[in-house]
Amino acid sequence: MLAVLHAREDAYGMNVRREIETRTDREVAIGAVYATLDRLEQKGLIASRRVNGDGGSRRVFSVTAAGTRALYETRTVRDRLWQGLDLPVLVAKFRA
Repeated sequence: MLAVLHAREDAYGMNVRREIETRTDREVAIGAVYATLDRLEQKGLIASRRVNGDGGSRRVFSVTAAGTRALYETRTVRDRLWQGLDLPVLVAKFRA
């Protein structure tokens, strides 16, 4: 969903894939991207619409209100889990 938000109005499959690969520095199979986008849409976290352009018809994705709430809740929980932990100290401990 974050990659969809970063891609903005150009959030079609290949651009979502590029966003993920650029931000994670990892290769992602386009089939995995579409499978995930389909699951997120079935759950109501994203929506898609058909857009006609120079290259033909594309499905463009956007994050729904429910998706935005889910992102907020996920980040809040993650931040609470990190509270009280000093990552540089932990990394140094395991490098020693």
